[in-house]
Amino acid sequence: MTAPVPNSVRTLAAQGALTAAALEDLIRDRALPLVEPDSCAFVHRGAADAVALCHFGVGLPTDLSFRRLDGSDLWYLVLDLPRGARLEYKLEVTIGGRTSMVEDALNPKRATNPYGANSVCEAFGYQMPEWARHDPDAPPGSLREASMKSLSLSRMTDVTLYLPAGFGTGQRHQLLVVHDGGDYLHYAAIGEVLDNLIHRGVIPPVVAALTHPENRLVEYADDPRHAAFLAEELVPSLEAKLPLVGEPMGRCLMGASFGAVASLSSAARYPGYFGRLLLQSGSFARTHGPCPRRQGALWHPAQAFVDRFTSSPSKVSERVFVSAGRYESLICENRAFLPSLKGTGMDVRFVETLDGHNWESWRDQLGTALPSSLAT
Repeated sequence: MTAPVPNSVRTLAAQGALTAAALEDLIRDRALPLVEPDSCAFVHRGAADAVALCHFGVGLPTDLSFRRLDGSDLWYLVLDLPRGARLEYKLEVTIGGRTSMVEDALNPKRATNPYGANSVCEAFGYQMPEWARHDPDAPPGSLREASMKSLSLSRMTDVTLYLPAGFGTGQRHQLLVVHDGGDYLHYAAIGEVLDNLIHRGVIPPVVAALTHPENRLVEYADDPRHAAFLAEELVPSLEAKLPLVGEPMGRCLMGASFGAVASLSSAARYPGYFGRLLLQSGSFARTHGPCPRRQGALWHPAQAFVDRFTSSPSKVSERVFVSAGRYESLICENRAFLPSLKGTGMDVRFVETLDGHNWESWRDQLGTALPSSLAT
């Protein structure tokens, strides 16, 4: 958490005293953005025709243009952010009629994802959760790579198995099946999170099957082949080879975005098989409803599933944890979908975060989501 600066950019600007020299004084030896209790000041340095902040979501002002200080190459923007918020962003810089999306060169904080990296703004009060930090006292679990031929998917499938510290001591374990397992490992630190939560006794020593899709936008969009792979091949194979509980309440299926759709739709095709579901920022768009319609063919299968589910909600699991970020475009869909889930009689918990649609947002919720999903 960054302490507030004594003279804020907003105060000086309101007083007409924000000059290039004054801004230089403010940012000297301080981390950027400059963090105030209820706002953050972004700064860009460089020749440009225009600079704007792009935050990949909703819930913030639509015009996030920077102002240039006269006679300088310094640009600034003051953005109101509630305490505890976290925002991933890029800068939209226009020079000579050409606009580029770039990371904030004055901000060293980065978050990586499968497509690259974004700059990160941590508002006043935000702290990376302790469960996501490396704890040298937490005995690490082990990772084991496995492959199996899937008749349902007509291909070889790869799975990374997370085995908790002390595995093989006679205990039977719950099974956590994770969509986009490689991304959860690399971008959401799920291995360290599991180590920490198990070490602290927050969750039992769980075995995790981290799956790797071949074509996620097809396989995860209510594909019956994918559901059959999970329920008829992967889980039975693991339960035959490993000391697992082997009952619905000992199986949790989870995923983010399209992975959340895959989790719920697979559970709907095999109702009662997975006793627990963990759905992060689900792509729960539907054809009609209170949210803007999603355009594009890739949305059609997922929309068709959500349309069917909302028209005839059914109990497919016992316990469901749902989370979504206030600054992501899918917040509307998740809020609108919640009554359908609750109407089934399932035990549903919903958490809304001050973040967007990104891996570190999902990481930050694991310390709440996993205990809610795996608690006996």
